[in-house]
Amino acid sequence: MMFLQFFIWGAWFVTMGTFLSQNLTATGAETAMAYSTQSWGAIIAPFIIGLIADRFFNAEKILGVLHLAGGGLMLMMFRAESFDNFYPFVLGYMILYMPTLALVNSVSFYQMKDAAKEFSLIRVFGTVGWIIAGTLISYYFSWDSSSSVADGMLKNTFLMAAYASFALGAFSFFLPKTPPSSRTGDKVSVRQILGLDALKLFNDKNYLIFFISSILLCIPLAFYYQNANPFLTEIGLSNPTGKMAWGQVSEVIFMLLLPYFLIRLGLKKTLLIGMLAWVLRYLLFAYGNADEKTAMLIVGILLHGICYDFFFVTGQIYTDAKAGPKIKSAAQGLITLATYGIGMLIGFWSAGKIYDAYTIEGVHQWKDIWLAPAGFAFLILILFLLVFKNEKIEVNE
Repeated sequence: MMFLQFFIWGAWFVTMGTFLSQNLTATGAETAMAYSTQSWGAIIAPFIIGLIADRFFNAEKILGVLHLAGGGLMLMMFRAESFDNFYPFVLGYMILYMPTLALVNSVSFYQMKDAAKEFSLIRVFGTVGWIIAGTLISYYFSWDSSSSVADGMLKNTFLMAAYASFALGAFSFFLPKTPPSSRTGDKVSVRQILGLDALKLFNDKNYLIFFISSILLCIPLAFYYQNANPFLTEIGLSNPTGKMAWGQVSEVIFMLLLPYFLIRLGLKKTLLIGMLAWVLRYLLFAYGNADEKTAMLIVGILLHGICYDFFFVTGQIYTDAKAGPKIKSAAQGLITLATYGIGMLIGFWSAGKIYDAYTIEGVHQWKDIWLAPAGFAFLILILFLLVFKNEKIEVNE
């Protein structure tokens, strides 16, 4: 289940920017609209889970229905011949897909006796699924090569994702039963669904600044998702999607190393290293190329593990420790809504504006495009340093 869940996402989301710009001649703003559907899905997902999945239906059944319907929408994306035709289907798809991220977790946790020990072993198969999807696209089918992109072969990624969606949809009905977590007679409020009960955490100055920093850091994060594959494809890096999958390999490695760094460095320094990695990554992209400076691009990709794990995963651990058992779920829901919803929504919009601003007569000024998020990430780093100059933020504070 977890393998297919993230295989589907990795099969089309990474290369969508290249497909839109090269095959549907979409502008940066239009590409931003397409990627922003992830954020709209993240904003709407709590309502689907809180009002429907948690109250009326078994998680595995609604997971199956959403993936079967999503497979149909993915087929429509495969057949789209213009951005105007494409956008309604990707919006509908992401509104259906984002709730499934919570549903696969619900199915997993319900079957476990010790989630702290067992879940990471299950979740890692999701990362493996994402890696395999990128590897197939680049090294087996070569859909992201310059000639294949020019021939329109990149749209086959949507077809592959559709078949995987149908497979997971059908398979979901055979998963162990996971009944609703709430009774249908229980009252549920919008405040509970959005995790607003966790707002009391903002009484802690350290957590409030961390929370704001998380939203701000999602702005440069969006530049990577939206522009990295079009950039690497356009400058002629071989097997760009497969090489981007190395970033997920890095994610797994640093996920395993994270406890060591938290113990040795503490939470504050670990967060700062994560921020610094974002600045370094975009500088490497700005000054690297597909010739004698290919190594700079590869290092930039491999920094994904530090970029993501050292800030976002560490932040989830920090949030869990600060929240306590009563509002733990609400706190995680709130930070997810703020980062993947609000933060990345602003980020995708900004990435589209920067992309268009530095496209002159059809030529993309990639150095300037990457220096923009590098500079923004650096400003966030400086802000974080100034605010926490004399402060301690630790998991066990």
